[in-house]
Amino acid sequence: MAYKAKAIVGLLAATCAFSIIALILSVVNVKDVILPPSNKYGLVFDAGSTHTALYIYQWPADKENGTGIVSQVEACKVSGPGISSYADNPAGAGASLKTCLDNAMKIIPAKQQRETPTYLGATAGMRLLRDQNSTKAEQVFAEVAKAIGEYPVDFRGAQILTGNEEGSFGWITVNYLLETLVKFSFAGQWEHPRDTEVLGALDLGGASTQITFQPGVTIEDKNTSIFYRLYGTNYLLYTHSYLCYGQTQALKKLLAALHQGSPSPQQISHPCYPKGYQENITTADLYDSPCVQAPSTPSPAQILTVMGTGDPAACSAAIQKLFNFTCGANRMCGFNGVYQPPVRGQFFAFAGFYHTFRFLNLTGQQSLSDVNSTVQTFCKKNWRELEEAFPQDKYLHIYCSVANYILTLLLDGYKFNEHTWSNIHFSQQAANTDIGWTLGFMLNYTNMIPTEALEHVKGHQPSLWAGAVSFIVLAMVAGLVAVFLQCFWKTK
Repeated sequence: MAYKAKAIVGLLAATCAFSIIALILSVVNVKDVILPPSNKYGLVFDAGSTHTALYIYQWPADKENGTGIVSQVEACKVSGPGISSYADNPAGAGASLKTCLDNAMKIIPAKQQRETPTYLGATAGMRLLRDQNSTKAEQVFAEVAKAIGEYPVDFRGAQILTGNEEGSFGWITVNYLLETLVKFSFAGQWEHPRDTEVLGALDLGGASTQITFQPGVTIEDKNTSIFYRLYGTNYLLYTHSYLCYGQTQALKKLLAALHQGSPSPQQISHPCYPKGYQENITTADLYDSPCVQAPSTPSPAQILTVMGTGDPAACSAAIQKLFNFTCGANRMCGFNGVYQPPVRGQFFAFAGFYHTFRFLNLTGQQSLSDVNSTVQTFCKKNWRELEEAFPQDKYLHIYCSVANYILTLLLDGYKFNEHTWSNIHFSQQAANTDIGWTLGFMLNYTNMIPTEALEHVKGHQPSLWAGAVSFIVLAMVAGLVAVFLQCFWKTK
């Protein structure tokens, strides 16, 4: 009996000792530990003139110098045309977004969906529709808002971006991706890179084109300047958007000018189309845009025959007539009398600038003379020759037109020359991310979202924590053995 009592007392003493040691280990050398910041998500619809895309972004909740370190998670292209094309079927605009929204709900954690800011920005296509018929534009936006409102997200509204916003957000995107705004240092910190020049941005959409850069002189026209504070640094930019000078609208203006100058009212000789190419178009389709000035007595039911002549010189001359390059006395300008300081530094040219030059294999920093030679050679090829070389390319007949338009816009419009041409880099992506206004918008938008406080917890060194757990286990084992002995050790 005495032996049993001694054993139980010994085990209970060991239990107490182990417990005290575990307690001491659990409270000594405790440190405050900052948990990694949680990720926040944002959705941005880019409702362009020809198509719509949904971009999903994420950034750490603690941000960096006031601006979130934003990364692209997913890009979803909406099927069908741009939302401005649904002017006569507004419900179709909303319905077209649902597939991409469904995809987004699978990516964003359910508990974060209701706090995910969602934004739809429309660009030049909706600007034109608003100018043409504001009621239809409002109906399209109402249906878009209704469709997005059916999802558990924080919808912040659908609106038309100004041309300056579209251009400057594209500039932010380019410079963020190329690490001229902020860079992750070897010390493991995000910091503003020193002695790094920011790049300019050249954007060519379907209905407008934008130029944005940091000039080396004072901006004289305040309507063309915009200010941003990003990652603790201030930027004052020159930016301007030319409505109706995007690729689609410019080509339509060119065709209308050729029609109005044609000796035959039902035939159009098109010097930019390949020789042997022919298509039919109605005057209703040709003059359905506010960018295109209709003749005084148009015939909506008239069918026009467009025939390519493959004449590069005449093509370039016809495109030149779409612009007014007169600046006036003592004034710097781009075109149409719009003020523009001299271009400065390196530029990224994306969207429409890139697609045509990629087809012509001109995105590899070729010289201006090589670019001109390649475009001239391509424009002289006849339609049969091109069809055999590039079958099933639905844009094949317009590449000559677009290439000449790009050259005219960059050289005569934006005032690049043979010396500054090499500063233009034609690209669709940077750092495996699409270049456009949406990422720049989300970066600027995170400036407006309050910083989330980081969560602090108490932490131990792994060795001390492991020791404490071990002694807790020993204490439990000793206590259980003592209980077992008390209950099942029979004494005579």
